[in-house]
Amino acid sequence: MESNPNIKTWTPTTFVLLFFIVTGGATMLYRIIFGLGATTNLSDAYPWGFWLGLDVLGGVAMAAGGFIIACVVYIFNWKKYRPIVRPAILTAFLGYLMAVVAICLDIGHPFRIWHPMFMWQYHSVMWVVAMHVIFYTTTLALEFSPMLFERLGWEKARQMVGKVMVGAVIFGVMLSTLHQSSLGAVYLIAESKMSPLWWDTKLPFHFLVSAVAMGMAMVSLETMLSKKFLHHEVDSEIFYGLARGTLIVLSFYLLLKLYQLIMVAGVGLAFNGSLESNMYLVEMLIGVVIPVVLLAMKNFRRNINWIFSVNLLVITGVLLNRLNVGLFSMESYFASHGLSYSPTWMEFLVSLGIISLGIFLYKMSAKHLPLFSH
Repeated sequence: MESNPNIKTWTPTTFVLLFFIVTGGATMLYRIIFGLGATTNLSDAYPWGFWLGLDVLGGVAMAAGGFIIACVVYIFNWKKYRPIVRPAILTAFLGYLMAVVAICLDIGHPFRIWHPMFMWQYHSVMWVVAMHVIFYTTTLALEFSPMLFERLGWEKARQMVGKVMVGAVIFGVMLSTLHQSSLGAVYLIAESKMSPLWWDTKLPFHFLVSAVAMGMAMVSLETMLSKKFLHHEVDSEIFYGLARGTLIVLSFYLLLKLYQLIMVAGVGLAFNGSLESNMYLVEMLIGVVIPVVLLAMKNFRRNINWIFSVNLLVITGVLLNRLNVGLFSMESYFASHGLSYSPTWMEFLVSLGIISLGIFLYKMSAKHLPLFSH
């Protein structure tokens, strides 16, 4: 198989991506050598920051589209979405790889990342999260492998993977469902620190539902971008179907959030002018209310440009949710204890490097692998 001649490797965008990859990589090396204290504003009292909220929680939520599209294609046999199943799996695989990189940087001893595989802690939700990451990343690698085998001409290996693909997808769906919710379960222990605007016993379920919405929006967005810039021709009905799915899931998520606001937090807490209330309102407006209103109108739901805009809103809103849960929901608690945190420029640079690496690898996969030929 030849590389795709329609995709140019050396473009201004590629050079920008490589710049951030190199500078971000250098910063990562600096963090590994000199530690978290020299690179971030984290401390023993404020141990979780920007990397965890954006790169880990946000990156994993972005990857949810992989198990959704794989499920509807390989299990429910919805042939309509077959043209986007490989890009969706690749996006999920890259999302988890980026999350693994961020976890390695965020823990105190990066080279101990392998410990959970051998030092089991059955009663620790953090151990559960770690094992989910390990197993699902491995499963995504298996789902991704047919593209690589086709490129190398290893037909027997591709056929062997094809025979177990449905089982791998079922296993991946179960793992991803557990993993998306278990990330929310990590914060259940922080009831005394988090604002009731986010803390709830149903927080794991909130994480799962919002990840499904973001996953569909992410698949739709990257398919639109690959159609425009990477010559991936797909039927517009795919975008309309994903928009309907996003509307259904977001509407359900809105009901969950309203129930929590009324029954747990209290409506007044969302309008008291505090940082938490302002961030909550921004998150809800950008990521839930406006997208639901726009998608509820059929003319908007059948317009590619509007769907593109809604996808951006949903992705931004869920990323804000993860940052709110990980950072802003605890602002009052930390402020009352004389503690504060703001990311350093190196934290931003590392995140830019990780995101740029993911985009670059996606582009190289589109050029050199049969990503769009399925």
